[in-house]
Amino acid sequence: MNQDYSFMIQAISLARKGLGRTAPNPPVGALIVKNSKIIGKGFHPKAGLPHAEIFALEQAGKNAKNATLYVTLEPCTHFGKTPPCVDAIISAGIKRVVIGVKDPNPVVAGKGIKKLKAHGIKVDLAATDEALKLIRWYEKWMKNGIPYVILKVAMTLDGKIATTKGDSKWITSVRSREMVHVLRNEVDAVLVGIGTVLADDPQLTCRIPFGGRDPLRVIVDKDFVIPAGARCLGERCIVFTSKDPKKRKEILDTGTKVIKVSSDQSGRLSWDEMLSFLGKQGLHSVMIEGGSRINSSVINAGKVDRLLAFVAPMVLGGGVPVTQGNSPDKIKNALPLKIQEIKQIENDILIDAYLGE
Repeated sequence: MNQDYSFMIQAISLARKGLGRTAPNPPVGALIVKNSKIIGKGFHPKAGLPHAEIFALEQAGKNAKNATLYVTLEPCTHFGKTPPCVDAIISAGIKRVVIGVKDPNPVVAGKGIKKLKAHGIKVDLAATDEALKLIRWYEKWMKNGIPYVILKVAMTLDGKIATTKGDSKWITSVRSREMVHVLRNEVDAVLVGIGTVLADDPQLTCRIPFGGRDPLRVIVDKDFVIPAGARCLGERCIVFTSKDPKKRKEILDTGTKVIKVSSDQSGRLSWDEMLSFLGKQGLHSVMIEGGSRINSSVINAGKVDRLLAFVAPMVLGGGVPVTQGNSPDKIKNALPLKIQEIKQIENDILIDAYLGE
């Protein structure tokens, strides 16, 4: 295996520790290598704290001179909440920098590479699929101002997410459900519709054994009927509605942020407005874990970037479908998906696909 690739993969692994924690900054990992040995490493843990390169440089100390820095994203050149990383890299005497991907932020966008080269530092770009995937959420947010949307569904082989009486516990295996909690730990927000809240009263928290953190909870509730005792309410919760937020003081008293948005032509809340609001909060990713109506609504609005379908080896016959509502008359007009990966999780199958690419 190419040494640069090997070290970059390790840097990417470090960067993933920051997923769900760095917004509005991207997740970044860094390694400092000298004589084929790692002498410093770091990742960006949170906006406002030092960047990955700084942690790695501090760990390497004076040994960083004439070493190689592997960093998943182009180092910054501007003053934000922290000083420019390129200045620290130059001052440390780094001889070579290997960058996973250029920064899509126009404030940086090639300027970091240019400044490093201007100071005699050799710069190589090792653009790997893994490095590109790492900033996929950040890149969309940077370009469009809205979060990357992941639609997660757990369904039977015949496409049902619950029985005719609404029972859905549990369609998929324990391991599949554990994987969903790992995803909750990484995304910035989890979104469900009011139907899911009324049926299941979910906590929408991350329940992994060690080091997990809860995402922001987002509820789509057009008529503002969410119970005041719903377990998802609180300071880390946003409710989107078409009603006046002030009419339900008991919800506001929980610390929940209630946002009024308009309805589209179908009478459903505007996805453009909801995603734009979340984007303005600096959120890079949102995972939808709703029912048929929410699934159909977001798909019909053309807002889904990625589909994660956990398919269990069972058949219900009747039951609640993954989506409902409008459907094409011809197969050729069905929504196309590009499958990236299919893997088995216990007895379930996970289909990982992208939309609109």
